[in-house]
Amino acid sequence: MRSSRRTLAAAAAGLALALSLGACSSGGGAGGEDGTIEVNFGYIPDFNGTSLLAIAEDQGLWEEHGIDATTSSFTNGPLQIQALGTGDLDFGYIGPGAFWLPASGQAKVVALNTLGRADRVVAQPGIESVEDLAGKTVAVPEGTSGDMILTLALEEAGMTKDDVELVPMEPPAIVAALSSGQVDAAGFWYPALATVKEQVPDLVELAQNSDFEETVAFPTAFVAGNDVVADDPEKVDVVADDPEKVDAVLKVLREAMAYRTENMDEAIALTADFNDLDPADVEADAANVDVLSVDEIDTLTQDGTTDTWLTGMQDYFVGSGQLPEAVDPSEFYLGDQFVKAGE
Repeated sequence: MRSSRRTLAAAAAGLALALSLGACSSGGGAGGEDGTIEVNFGYIPDFNGTSLLAIAEDQGLWEEHGIDATTSSFTNGPLQIQALGTGDLDFGYIGPGAFWLPASGQAKVVALNTLGRADRVVAQPGIESVEDLAGKTVAVPEGTSGDMILTLALEEAGMTKDDVELVPMEPPAIVAALSSGQVDAAGFWYPALATVKEQVPDLVELAQNSDFEETVAFPTAFVAGNDVVADDPEKVDVVADDPEKVDAVLKVLREAMAYRTENMDEAIALTADFNDLDPADVEADAANVDVLSVDEIDTLTQDGTTDTWLTGMQDYFVGSGQLPEAVDPSEFYLGDQFVKAGE
């Protein structure tokens, strides 16, 4: 049983997402006739979003835990949350900018992954400060970490999005728009920015994650649909009475995390192969990531650090108007279940 990999076309903003996952759809049953657990897993084709899936495939971890995994590529986290809600995905990956979606009850965070360091507010040569963005066209993929870094940078400068001409765009369109000079600036990230810099070598970086790390963390995570994970960790609600589905996936993620920590060079190579990317580009991408080991995630979960991160993120989302009010992190982060999967 080798994981199958399917690339989905990026849906235009505002259009419905259509996935055709055939017999592997979670709506068609959680397990095959031979007892195999069928899982549909979304990802973003970068180091954060793919490295664990690439390792799981290469190391045979899916098979080891009785899982037949179908993996599907997306351009961002919010699209995966939509697919989780319709039952077309069981699990997916999100960056920090999409955490307001599980916080608002649209999914559950089942595992934290890394801390992002790749986000930037960038501008065309000649623009020297965030204040200089007033009245300028600024592209951003809405609901992503690019949106988040832009909002934080504007806030620090005493500005809001109303002070700029905001242009919502999908990531590939932002690369083209920045490279051709069609927009003045963007809230965006590496490694895509490396492609832009080939065309605009004097691209100016106005803000980055580390500028705000004392107040806001930028974790990435794996999420599950509400119909896959019950609120009670002891009652996993999956089709075909298969209560081991989430636990099996968490075991795979934990083992892949352990492998990644000990074999970073191999993880980079596997990610590059999985996504058909230049290994040098993936290495540059990984350089902007704080990789958390499985032991670190366990400790940070148990000592309350992750709750502090998630509370701080919710405060940001409430302030930005994306979240009506903050909730206890335990309502959407199943950290105890993640730790239990390692016992």
